[in-house]
Amino acid sequence: RKLAALVAEGLVEGWDDPRMPTISGLRRRGCPPEAIRDFAERIGITKKASLVEVGVLENCIREELDRNAPRRLAVLDPVKVVLSNFPEGETEWLTFPNHPQRPELGTREVPLSRELWIEAEDFMEVPPKGYHRLVPGGEVRLRGAFIIRCESVEKDADGRLVALHCSVDHDSRSGAPGSQRKVKGTIHWLSAAHAQAAEVRLYDRLFRVASPDDGDYHAHLNPESKRVVSTAWVEPALAAVEAESRWQFERTGYFVADRHDHRPGERLVFNRTVTLRDSWAKAR
Repeated sequence: RKLAALVAEGLVEGWDDPRMPTISGLRRRGCPPEAIRDFAERIGITKKASLVEVGVLENCIREELDRNAPRRLAVLDPVKVVLSNFPEGETEWLTFPNHPQRPELGTREVPLSRELWIEAEDFMEVPPKGYHRLVPGGEVRLRGAFIIRCESVEKDADGRLVALHCSVDHDSRSGAPGSQRKVKGTIHWLSAAHAQAAEVRLYDRLFRVASPDDGDYHAHLNPESKRVVSTAWVEPALAAVEAESRWQFERTGYFVADRHDHRPGERLVFNRTVTLRDSWAKAR
């Protein structure tokens, strides 16, 4: 009855809305069947009414996807990086494992070019203490590639960030002889020339409390339960994947290609299944 009210009032987008605690909703969100069976075994059977934390289900999903979801690179809040000493028009192909603990899942080729996308949160002009990502004059390693140094920051007339101009240490390639120089930060990236545009839907818990039955459930709705990122970029290996395929976007979370709206090679739409860690644990 209460789920029907959510649908009737337009608070969710139907019975298979990825925020709904329905089988169709869990499927569209990318929850593996194995995780649901694991959840059922963990909570057991009891004759008493009990409340089970949704975090238990989320952990079952994380564990299953951590074992089986291939890894891919994606940038949701892009900032452009220009590698000033990387040859213009040249592409270098790097070999990445599809899963760090499962070599049987094979490898893929990831392109590196002069212009890249990185996450906005991986750069700060005035960093706090303990910040180990990119800063003016600082260095980080590009995941699986080279160490880069931020030489200058380009802004527009209104002071908005346009691009970071960086230099590459060509002797620091990951896994190559002589690449033992260490830096504290490692960030992920995408080649701007090869990245594929995607819509990413960031789903979270529908309610902010464990038991929304306490009072008017409308007051407990989470206004951040869905956020749509229409300017995301993903690596080219995701361009042709089928709907309902599941992936880990490195450093970001677990995602599934939407079963209704995703069309390979035409429109890429990914739903966040669950974050890498329980972000609600600290809030409690």
